[in-house]
Parts: sequence; C-alpha cells; structure tokens
Amino acid sequence: MTREAMPISSLELNRALLARQMLLSRSNTSVLQTLEWFIGLQAQAPNAPYYSLWTRLEGFKPFELSSLISDRQAVRIALMRSTLHLVSANDCLTLRPWVQPVQERALKGSFGKRLASVDFNALASEGRKLVEDKPLTLSEIGKLLAANWTETDPEALAAAVRTFVPLIQVPPRGLWGESGQAIHSSAEIWLEQSLFEQPDVERLVLRYLAAYGPASVKDMQAWSGLTRLKDYFERLRSSLLVFQDELGNELFDLPDAPRPDPGIIPPARFLGEFDPMLLGIADRSRVMDRIYGKRIFTVNGILRSTILLNGYIEGLWSIERNSEQAALLIEPFRPLAKDERHDLIQEGEKLLEFAAPGVTHEIRYLSR
Repeated sequence: MTREAMPISSLELNRALLARQMLLSRSNTSVLQTLEWFIGLQAQAPNAPYYSLWTRLEGFKPFELSSLISDRQAVRIALMRSTLHLVSANDCLTLRPWVQPVQERALKGSFGKRLASVDFNALASEGRKLVEDKPLTLSEIGKLLAANWTETDPEALAAAVRTFVPLIQVPPRGLWGESGQAIHSSAEIWLEQSLFEQPDVERLVLRYLAAYGPASVKDMQAWSGLTRLKDYFERLRSSLLVFQDELGNELFDLPDAPRPDPGIIPPARFLGEFDPMLLGIADRSRVMDRIYGKRIFTVNGILRSTILLNGYIEGLWSIERNSEQAALLIEPFRPLAKDERHDLIQEGEKLLEFAAPGVTHEIRYLSR
C-alpha cells in the first residue's frame, strides 16, 4: 500500500458507486451514450437492458433501445466474462478482440476434451461462411458443421465457432415486446466493418473507473473476465487517486469523478436482472450484505431482479402478468419501515406503467 492512499469508508464507496451508476437521480443522457458509459449491459435475458436503462434514464421508452438494435447501432454479442452483452456497434468492434482470451478460456473449460482434435482455423473459416451466407441458430451451425466433423459433438462445434467468429445475435431477438430465436451473423457482415485492432487498454481502464469506481484491479478483472490488468493500472497510477478501503484493499479512481457526501439519501430503485451495478465489481459488500448472495445469484448463473433501499440491495422483485392484469411482487429481505414501503410503491407504480401499460396493476408484498 502506498503512502498516497487515502482512507475511504464503505458508505463513501456506496454513494460513489451509486453516483456513477446513475442511481442517485435519473439522467438525461442518450441511450447510446449510456450503453457506452457502462461499456455494455449484460443481456442474457433479452429485456434486462431495458430495465437497467429505465431505472437510470429520465423518460426512457423501450423503442429508443429497440431502434438502436434494428438500425445496427447497438448489438448483442458475447463479450466480458464470455457472456452476452448489449453494446454500441463501436464498442463491439473495440471490445471483441480484447476479450478473445476470455472466450477461448470458456471454450476450453466447457468443451476442451470434445474439441481436442479439431483444427480451429478450418472450423472457424467454415462456420464464418455459413453465418455470412445466412443467419443461423447455434443448433443449426452445429448440425451443418457435423457433416464434415462427424466425430465431434455439434454443440461443441457451434461453441467453437462462437469463440473464434464474432457472432452477433440479429433482430428480432432483443427487441422489446418481440420474440424470436437467437440467430447469428458475423459482426463484420452485420456492421459492414472489420474488428478494430487491440484496443487502448489504458483508456478502457479509465472508462471502467468512470462507471464503476473507485475500484480495484480485482474489480475490473472480475467485470471483464480478463487477468493481468495490474500493469495498466500501474502505468496510470500517477494520474489517478488511490484509496484504501476498510479492509485494506487498494482502490483507484479518476480525480474528477463524483464522490458524493455519504449523508445523501438515495431513492428507492428497482434493478433488473443482470444489473451492471452488481456485475461491475468483485467486492459487492459496498452495496449488499453478503448473506443475501445466494438469494440474488442462483446456482445456474442467473442474477435476479433486486430492490435498492438507501443504496443497498434489500430484496427481490418480479412481475406476473396476463392479458388483463400485471402484478409487481416485492420480496423484501427484512421488515420494511412505513416510509420504505411508501417509496417502493411509488416507484413500483412507475415500473408497472413502463413494463405493462394498458392493463390493471397491482403491487403485492411477499413474506417468507
């Protein structure tokens, strides 16, 4: 730990992260700028980015994001942690080469033995031809490739193509209110551009800190899925502020980034599945009690929708609906004060108007 490191409390870290995450007040930033601010939003659940944007942007309407996807200004592609993200077209071209080691490590962990004898260059070349001729599902890719790689599991073949060819999920997948299979084309064909060269990683560190800081090297590595990022932080050390948290961890931040008074009272918020606030850092103790972890992060990799009270995760939410009614179900982790219930109901009514307009609304609390 260097002498320059300044102490910072958990509450100060909480308020700083909320400010970067647009959770102290809604922003008037454009949807495309917001996608780039967060360096993408995880999109395993097709509607998850819509809820992340709704809770952060003033007056956000679903068509604003759907239009970006339809117009090819935003795309769905596997990136950080080898998980599906919704990013701007520019960030897709920038980030995909950077996270290639993450894709390969995930492939090896899941399918390494089944692909031991496969020539990846030949497979990628054939897979690229297939998806550039016609967008395909992963199942279709695997079955078509199995005609030549007869001894290899089609699922593994498709996963290898996803790893070595930057596959975009094309619309209508990801459009609000529409459904469709995940069908894939290459980023180069879909965006009519080549992937960029390896990005300026130091610039990515600065972008990451702007949205998720103050943060440690470990935080950024957990967010990206990459390792060995320490050298980039060290090169930037002289231009950054350095903090020490209550556990003695070294955190970095931009000098001019917001770090609000810890006494500020955050509003109640509903965070969607795979929210960036929880996925952007390794140490989540600044925003939640660790004992809630198993209730929020499921064993099959789902990050559930959560409620935020006074800046901390304090429960779960979901919406049940039919053609006539939508019910917001709130499951708090602890007894709520009267004013907390009031704030959640007010924000919950806005959530229902966004998610299920034109039907009867109801808000119900679930007790354990």
